[in-house]
Amino acid sequence: MSKIALVTGANQGLGLALVEGLARRLGPGDVVYLTGRDAGRVAAARERVTGARAEVRTRLLDVRDGDAVTALARDVHADHGGVDVVFSNHYLRTVPEDVPADVIGPYVDANNLGTTRMLRALLPVLRPGGRYVVVSSSLGLLRELPPRLRPRFDEAGTLDEIDAVVMAWRDAVLSGRAAEEGWPEFINIPSKVGQVAAVRTLARQRRAEDLAHDRLLVATCPGMIDTASSRPWFDMTGAQTPREAAVALLDLTLGPDVDPALYGELVRFGKVLSWP
Repeated sequence: MSKIALVTGANQGLGLALVEGLARRLGPGDVVYLTGRDAGRVAAARERVTGARAEVRTRLLDVRDGDAVTALARDVHADHGGVDVVFSNHYLRTVPEDVPADVIGPYVDANNLGTTRMLRALLPVLRPGGRYVVVSSSLGLLRELPPRLRPRFDEAGTLDEIDAVVMAWRDAVLSGRAAEEGWPEFINIPSKVGQVAAVRTLARQRRAEDLAHDRLLVATCPGMIDTASSRPWFDMTGAQTPREAAVALLDLTLGPDVDPALYGELVRFGKVLSWP
């Protein structure tokens, strides 16, 4: 059976490197979907993919559009019977000069609600042996939050509850209450915690069935990558290139055996990062 892979946020950086790596490692008859929300950038990204053995198809996708995400899942299921590899990699960037209240709405809509929209739509069409990877960060560990905020994420039982916590944080930023409630000023931290918490919440529900069918659901920290998103915030000394960072993620999804201990966890270079 042909393998079907899909990458969001794939028109540059790590996303494009993942598409290129998948297209090289998979074979003739397999399909890799390169998705993004701008037609011109998606088309230009496709032209930069070299050495492909698998077919690379483009698809417009804005993860802030729930109908578009649902339609993608429906079409992948109709055309292929499901999907084998999903890299949920989209990211709406910010820069240090941004005022959090000015950017928090679209930031949460893309990076957090976009992640949970993808999980709701694509996990049901993940085939046996499938791999679903949410690209996050070590900033998504629970310890990055003050103790009084941690139970909000750790005790959530559904994706709807995770979304509610994230939107309450968004509203606190908008109203100017975030600091007094204890939220970190760097909005990347609660956002990444929300992504990892979403994976962990679903994993508690799905673990037995997924492992019985050799499916893997994980969040990953790819390590420091020299990209336009990271440069304004961090020292890039020693940072990986996107192509270098893609290797561990591709090994995780395309390797012959996966350690069940990784299921539902935040993984960096094949090792679990402790949540609490």
